[in-house]
Amino acid sequence: MATPRKAAEGTGCARYTYRLRVSSTSRTALLAEWDRCRWIWNECVAKSRQIHTHNRAHPDDKLTCGPAQLDKMLTDARARLPWLRDGASVPQQQIIRDFAKSRSKALKDIDKRLPMRQRAGMPRVKKKREALPTLNYTTRGFRLKDGRLHLAGGILLTVVWSRELPAVPSSVRVYRDAVGHWYASFVVDTEVQPLPQTGAVIGVDWGVKETATTTSDAHDLPHAQHGKTAAQKLARYQRMMARRKPARGQAASRGYRQAQATKLHKKIARQRQDAARKWAKRVVRDHDTIAVEDFRPKFLAKTTMARKAADAAIGATKTALIEMGRKHGRDVRLVHPAHTTMDCASCGARTKHALPLSERTYTCTACGVASPRDKNSARVMLLRAGLNPAGVEGVRPPGAPLPEAA
Repeated sequence: MATPRKAAEGTGCARYTYRLRVSSTSRTALLAEWDRCRWIWNECVAKSRQIHTHNRAHPDDKLTCGPAQLDKMLTDARARLPWLRDGASVPQQQIIRDFAKSRSKALKDIDKRLPMRQRAGMPRVKKKREALPTLNYTTRGFRLKDGRLHLAGGILLTVVWSRELPAVPSSVRVYRDAVGHWYASFVVDTEVQPLPQTGAVIGVDWGVKETATTTSDAHDLPHAQHGKTAAQKLARYQRMMARRKPARGQAASRGYRQAQATKLHKKIARQRQDAARKWAKRVVRDHDTIAVEDFRPKFLAKTTMARKAADAAIGATKTALIEMGRKHGRDVRLVHPAHTTMDCASCGARTKHALPLSERTYTCTACGVASPRDKNSARVMLLRAGLNPAGVEGVRPPGAPLPEAA
């Protein structure tokens, strides 16, 4: 049995994101800055491919493409091109760091010989009409004054302060989403905000019938079906976009790129995120230790449950729970999901065959205990996390044997 692991403690940093009010002048300056950064990224991609081709042809004379070589390339390009030199150096250097990090991750996955579906792909060219603008600034590239955000290059942005920053930010990321809204995401150092101890523990099992089933009936998270609710309206907007789709080789209009279908997708995502955060806050507030199934729902995208699983937003809900637990200093333990639906939470016996999804009641053939399938799995999370609270019904006592079901 795999040992449960604690959720990453983090570095004490958090992101605080705010909406931006961008004037036409500032928008033009931001897009010009993004054009420079996108050009640098594409040059890095070309350089990486060139070096890869050279290394394959000359294995005895291999070249490297690390941050040092890319920085030198940027210095030469800025000295040669006045257009590039007109932009701030901070976001240009940061995009090189992002490229180097992305390329390094892809090469590590290749060295580990991971399957293709699990590898991070090599960085690709950012196309003008597809890549969304993203600019990163460190402390020497921005400052906050009189409630406004001043970026290097004389760009002035108005921030909609929905809440106060807890500390001085160390960096900021300015980006535009698919709808066309601009945001500023500040990275700040945060301290743990402890909550009163409750002495309670809880196990969480993920699913598609209910997004989260727990050992406490009061903390179950039902499937809200935000996507299903908006499906009819979304289908109508998608038909409108299909009629307005540009011909191959032609640029899409601004109205097409910011169509109602995109706005509706954004609304659905916000609804899912809001429900996940509210539920996570309630679970973290009422429990000291949380045993969470370390479930990765990516594989469900290739099954018949893909639509419903995506609407459940299991990944976003799990992330919200882990982040909320880290913020308030709770003990969040990630449990390996293997065989959690086959083990009995009362006696520990394991069925010889996997249960079909249509069978919603788990009946143990060793001890005869019957319980809802997901509730049994949630109790198994507690056992695998090393927790055995007296207040949780149907939990195997310490030291009990692990018989095999008939």
